[in-house]
Amino acid sequence: MVDAHRTFVIVGGGLAAAKAAEALRAEGFTGRVILIGDERDHPYERPPLSKGYLAGKDERAGVFVHEPAWYAKQEVELHLGQTVTAIDREGHAVQLGDGSSVRYDKLLLATGAEPHRLDIPGTGLAGVHHLRRLAHAERLRQVLSSLGRDNGHIVIAGAGWIGLEVAAAARTYGAEVTVVEGEATPLHRVLGPEIGQLFTDLHAEHGVRFHFGARLTEIVGQDGVVLSARTDDGEDHPAHDVLAAIGAAPRVGLAEAAGLALAGREEGGGIAVDAALRTSDPDIYAAGDVASVPCPWGAAAGGRVRVEHWANALNAGPAAARSMLGRDVEYDRVPYFFSDQYDLGLEYSGWAPPGTYDEVVVRGDTGKREFIAFWLGGGKVLAGMNVNVWDVTEDIQRLIRSGTAADRDALADPSVPLAGIGR
Repeated sequence: MVDAHRTFVIVGGGLAAAKAAEALRAEGFTGRVILIGDERDHPYERPPLSKGYLAGKDERAGVFVHEPAWYAKQEVELHLGQTVTAIDREGHAVQLGDGSSVRYDKLLLATGAEPHRLDIPGTGLAGVHHLRRLAHAERLRQVLSSLGRDNGHIVIAGAGWIGLEVAAAARTYGAEVTVVEGEATPLHRVLGPEIGQLFTDLHAEHGVRFHFGARLTEIVGQDGVVLSARTDDGEDHPAHDVLAAIGAAPRVGLAEAAGLALAGREEGGGIAVDAALRTSDPDIYAAGDVASVPCPWGAAAGGRVRVEHWANALNAGPAAARSMLGRDVEYDRVPYFFSDQYDLGLEYSGWAPPGTYDEVVVRGDTGKREFIAFWLGGGKVLAGMNVNVWDVTEDIQRLIRSGTAADRDALADPSVPLAGIGR
């Protein structure tokens, strides 16, 4: 019962926050656990917002991390729809938007990220959307369904993961889709041009139109209704709705105002933490999209990386909870994410943006979209992506972690067992 007098506060309403609360109780913490989220919904997972739920395949109830009754049963105190406005580090308290304050012994910041906004004329029109929160997905789901019924058109700014997954969902409903992207291929900053072209072909086969090498400069409307989207090369694209899918920024406002150390822009920004997910204040921790963690492997070895994916929230929340409890924690997981678009499913491990790798080695058949791609730098595997090939993530991550040169011919040869390479 030594913990009974202690209060641990978690700021955030996503997967990392909910899993941290769950881990605190699972590890035997008997003190107060207070979770503060600025949305009125219970903590939920974000992948369904651009995948199954958005496409109409999954029900709303399936997005939540726990059933509402779980929080009461585990004595996790919820402050939903409540904004934290400041951290009083000296007084060990957080200030809330209603003027009250909550004292903490340990504090976890799992504040996530906020979507970038289009800074162009016309963004105040009713048909302009972002996708980050459940309320956004609920609205967009209704919009896509309506566009599909009426042969309507959506323009998507950005061909990243969110943009492509929404494009796939929109085509599932039957909506017309144009994707505007400044780079030459989709996912250029993640996969580079070699594999990015595959996604151009995939979506084109399903009727998506791409406009590469251009950016939106204006959303044209009348009487509050979107009519078209204009690009910087002078083209007008018919549109009833526009989605901004141009990335997200970590929500570091609280941390910055409190004087916590932040990571540099070249490291992806975010709150700088050590391997135990501690910030520059020993009683404050950070996890999930907002945290910039030391990286011992791959292209970022010796630096930092900030990861905005489901698996990071799933694993970092519990790791932060154990660290708050004084357990020995070294959070060094290889980034992992997955995506589903039409009949293509993929898993990606590692981190190898353009400029960090020398070549891409492919094992399998890209034409059939059944392959594994490896991004190599100096002969070392920096990242790997399996497309419609399963049960290989553990081997890919082992190669990334090894930090040793791999036989490129063996990597490319499907007859060579992946499990034996590099051992």
